[in-house]
Amino acid sequence: MRQVTHRADPAPSRWKYRMERLFLTPLFRLALRTVLPFAVVLGAGMWWLSDEGRRDQLNLTIAEFRRELATRPEFMVNAMAIDGASESTAEDIREVLSLDFPISSFDLELSEIQERAEELPGIASVAVRIRPGGILQFNVEERTPVALWRTHQGLALVDIEGNVTQPMVAMLDHPSKPLIAGEGGDGHVGEAMKLFAAAKPLGDRVIGLVRVGQRRWDLVLDRKQRILLPETGAVQALERVIALNGAHDMFERDLVVVDMRLAARPTIRLTQAAVEEWWRISQLSAGNN
Repeated sequence: MRQVTHRADPAPSRWKYRMERLFLTPLFRLALRTVLPFAVVLGAGMWWLSDEGRRDQLNLTIAEFRRELATRPEFMVNAMAIDGASESTAEDIREVLSLDFPISSFDLELSEIQERAEELPGIASVAVRIRPGGILQFNVEERTPVALWRTHQGLALVDIEGNVTQPMVAMLDHPSKPLIAGEGGDGHVGEAMKLFAAAKPLGDRVIGLVRVGQRRWDLVLDRKQRILLPETGAVQALERVIALNGAHDMFERDLVVVDMRLAARPTIRLTQAAVEEWWRISQLSAGNN
């Protein structure tokens, strides 16, 4: 009797076929090679960190490593250098920061240090960096004071933009600085400086400028004389007064106020004594007639 042999079917089984097709899927290969190992490692890490004692030990190890790294000589800052600032401003920077050297550069927040330094009134801008050799370097640009501003609190130095560069100063310490006063005067320092420049022909007779109603300026002279300037065109109005004074010596006469608020109708106010003298002369003239 002839024996029948069964040959193995070379075709893959249904499950093997499905697995082979699944391995050909890019998303499945990504999940198997990346997502699964990551999930296993993450799960193991979370399990290990679930113990409070192990967490505390890890934090202590990290803190110790950071301390050892931060206190290495190459990361230590030993001194401060300030360029571009006056002696008083440099002293203010040192005082407001109160840094205790040596200090690790890891403990220095340069942006915060810069902000605190720029809060000082006399500083326009400052750049902070750590220089090789462990030097905390400040490059300072100071505000330039141009005038004295009188307020209810006293005198302060202001720059051309009206920023207070130094509060509470004495006039005798800054005799060359022009004086401005009045509420809102600090917001119009640029215009005030133009008026002071136009008033130079009056020399030492100029005492200062007063801001009136936060709208316009009065130029105050000695002998209690005053020039009332308009809201607009103040410089041109003052130049007209200066020209008239050069031709007629107005301010050598007994006048109190030159009112230029109305450009088309400037007026002059005389002293009481001058008014009485004018009336006396007018009466004498009327009697003679």
